[in-house]
Amino acid sequence: MALPTANPGFRLGCQESPAMGLRSAPRLALRRPGAVSGHRTLTGDITSLRLITAVKTPYLPDGRFDLEAYDSLINMQIEGGSEGVIVGGTTGEGHLMSWDEHIMLIGHTVNCFGTRIKVIGNTGSNSTREAVHATEQGFAVGMHAALHINPYYGKVSTEGLISHFEAVLPMGPTIIYNVPSRSGQDIPPQVIETLSGYPNMAGVKECVGHERVKCYTDKGITVWSGNDDECHDSRWKYGATGVISVASNLVPGLMRSLMYEGENALLNEKLLPLTKWLFCLPNPIALNTALAQLGVARPVFRLPYVPLPLEKRIEFVRIVEAIGRGNFVGQQEARVLDDDDFVLISRY
Repeated sequence: MALPTANPGFRLGCQESPAMGLRSAPRLALRRPGAVSGHRTLTGDITSLRLITAVKTPYLPDGRFDLEAYDSLINMQIEGGSEGVIVGGTTGEGHLMSWDEHIMLIGHTVNCFGTRIKVIGNTGSNSTREAVHATEQGFAVGMHAALHINPYYGKVSTEGLISHFEAVLPMGPTIIYNVPSRSGQDIPPQVIETLSGYPNMAGVKECVGHERVKCYTDKGITVWSGNDDECHDSRWKYGATGVISVASNLVPGLMRSLMYEGENALLNEKLLPLTKWLFCLPNPIALNTALAQLGVARPVFRLPYVPLPLEKRIEFVRIVEAIGRGNFVGQQEARVLDDDDFVLISRY
């Protein structure tokens, strides 16, 4: 696949919104856990968030982070009304990063945007040792909260799950992430209920469905829907606090309306073709393709991810037209990219 003409790199800095111009970044400094500008993040600062974006990580043609595009995307999230970002999650391809890259990106996000949006670092791992170390580092560079998945691949007992999470909870506000389709093991309610007594337990990103959401909200446990196609009903019919969203990378303003403005079946129905399309193949394949088609990110993929096939790219342009281009991030018209426009990187 052809390599597009592009600047191979740029000076590390913070890209503000166009009206504010470019400002240089402060030096990356170690901070006390969850501290930005001297303020320690409280668990309540996290449980009040209704729209959190699982943000995409854009790349340069050589596979390094495209921090200019990343900063622009974060600014679009802030301007669209997102209140928090998950950095280096599944959508952000944290599993394709070295831990050095991962912690650097968390620190960069805090330094550039930590006073304007809550930064939640995905510092989970199937190794408790790694999860502890990464979480210590994440809070040291100022993240407001941590996202933790249960140990995947190597399944553990209920007691092992509790012990794993107990090892990281003392460090700062924590969201536990339950997505059995990826981890291979459901986190049963008894685990969450046991952990809910910890002061730093902010809540659960829950992907099992409405009934599980209701199980927790009935007990006063904070829950964010992890499913964009279900989040409207989870929020307004089952008591979820909000959503940790993939779709908000593309339409943050509409997702904020969905979480804040009461039941809106018409808006939810309008967005369903997009949310279904985003998960036609495992996330973040479709999102990466969409942001490239909108000109927000370069069409660069770290393998093993590859872009959606041509017919799905054509479908996305039609979806944008139906919802309205003005509701999407970026300034360029949505376009259908050719196969040769994409760059696939195996070494970076």
